[in-house]
Amino acid sequence: MSGAATEAGRTLAMGQDEAVGGGRRSVEAPFGKALARLGQSRPDIVGLTADLGKYTDILPFRDAFPDRFFNVGMAEQNLVAVAAGLARTGKVPFATTYGVFATRRAYDFVAIALAHSNLDVKIVAGLPGLTTGYGGTHQAIEDLALMRMIPGLTIIDPCDATEIEAATEAIAEHGGPVYMRLLRGSVPVVFEPGYIFEIGKARCLRQGSDVGIISTGFMTERALDAADALDKQGISAGVLHVPTIKPFDAGAVAEFAAGFNHIVTAENHVVVGGLASLVVETLFDAGIAKKVTRIGLPDRYIECGAVPTLQAKYGLTTDAIVATIAALN
Repeated sequence: MSGAATEAGRTLAMGQDEAVGGGRRSVEAPFGKALARLGQSRPDIVGLTADLGKYTDILPFRDAFPDRFFNVGMAEQNLVAVAAGLARTGKVPFATTYGVFATRRAYDFVAIALAHSNLDVKIVAGLPGLTTGYGGTHQAIEDLALMRMIPGLTIIDPCDATEIEAATEAIAEHGGPVYMRLLRGSVPVVFEPGYIFEIGKARCLRQGSDVGIISTGFMTERALDAADALDKQGISAGVLHVPTIKPFDAGAVAEFAAGFNHIVTAENHVVVGGLASLVVETLFDAGIAKKVTRIGLPDRYIECGAVPTLQAKYGLTTDAIVATIAALN
């Protein structure tokens, strides 16, 4: 069976069901378009996928550079191993699959074949957290916790189309293995062109005085919208965006948190082991005692369902952030 046929069979039931931010313009396949642009000046960049090219937005690169694109089939361990081999020949592989497969199925290969040897491989992982309605088998709700335990692995959780494009360029220049979460399809634009992304750097997007929101991934879009809504209620909320989970910008987090009596973390991930845990660890290490409220997914598998319905049920919406913070004041 051809790669195209097997890919279609594998993903027929999944569809494109990720939620897009309401009212904002969007960009189609920002990752694939950014990678294709990079490929024009970087002949060392190659693309790989584990039978999920269409559903991880890498097809613009494949179409531009068919001789530099490899579909290894439904074999995530092989995906990582082949990428490692290509890296050892001087290539810079970008390997795409879903987050659940890159982590749960290929964890040892990422740890040993890539990170242990500090190979220059970029894993780009679709369906992060609660961005698909196909249940626990496809929802990568614990990937940040798993991957941050691997020494030397850089971890990125971008907010929007602009940051995905900027991060793709940044990780291509970065030496060493990277795990980047991917928002696929039609991705909202929160940050305007000219936004600067730096690996390992958090960015204060909004000043405030009553409560500080520390967020990552698409939850930063919702945190900003929540801050606008809270302002109308007389609550001043600051927003610190943390797109790099590792290396973690502990200095920026500590400085931001010091200015508030109450900190709220917001992440598209279980509240165990991800952003919330990193923030609490950072405050403890800095000797900063603050109340911290965690917004994220519970420590359980999430059922199947429509993505907007599930995100509302588990508190990953702007309204949920507003309600949580309003109840604190």
